[in-house]
Amino acid sequence: MTSPAPHAAAASRASWVRLALIGAAGGLLSGAFGVGGGILMVPLLITFAHMDQRRASATSLAAIVPTAVVGAITYFASGEVDVIAALFVAAGGIAGGWLGARLLKRLPLVWLRWMFIALLAVVAVRMLFFVPPRGDGLVELDAFTIVIMVALGFVIGVAAGLFGIGGGIVMVPAFIMLLGMSDLVAKGTSLAVMIPTAISGTITNARGGVVDLRAGLIAGAAATLASFGGVAIAHLLSPEWSTWLFSVLIVIATVQLAVRAVRAQRRERNERGR
Repeated sequence: MTSPAPHAAAASRASWVRLALIGAAGGLLSGAFGVGGGILMVPLLITFAHMDQRRASATSLAAIVPTAVVGAITYFASGEVDVIAALFVAAGGIAGGWLGARLLKRLPLVWLRWMFIALLAVVAVRMLFFVPPRGDGLVELDAFTIVIMVALGFVIGVAAGLFGIGGGIVMVPAFIMLLGMSDLVAKGTSLAVMIPTAISGTITNARGGVVDLRAGLIAGAAATLASFGGVAIAHLLSPEWSTWLFSVLIVIATVQLAVRAVRAQRRERNERGR
């Protein structure tokens, strides 16, 4: 009788390969554009690792932790992280995430969701016609700027709590257009802000038992290695190409949110019809 062990081992190896490839794709995106990578990892985990939406999001967030740390350190080594700005934005983001998670249970999200989708679409179009500077691009601190940074973090945190969208897709264009950061400093600072958010969210998800820790470790290790290549790509891209490609990334995020919004409305209608 033939032993099933070789087939099981092959399936296990294939699973490792799939998870590593998914993580590498997310890490490359994270390093190149200063985003978490979840915009790509979540649908890939659903499709190729057969996870549901909630587990895929939680596992992607766990994989983002080492990726954000390594990516931020790599940008920081080149002087492309505004640490003070990151601290103020992270403080606002923690408060906003807390509020967003609670509003999720109380607010009718249909109109909020579509307003946020419309905002992302406007940002994508605006980024096509806005070429950021390439330089140190650090923020000059004053009382007004500090208020803007905390408020920006709060809005990003609320959006993350309500819609499950990573902060980088909002932070990077906001840093560039509102705070005058260069494209590279915006990406490095965005990754630095993600670190406490991703750690906090992963701890909460782990306690709730919704994280696939094995998958998160494999994807996270691959993403961390790939993030070095992503940072190298960011430095090779001109500000124009970086901005155009980031606009495409925002469009992809907008489409994903729109699809989720339509599905959510269908579920709500079906539940009311029962």
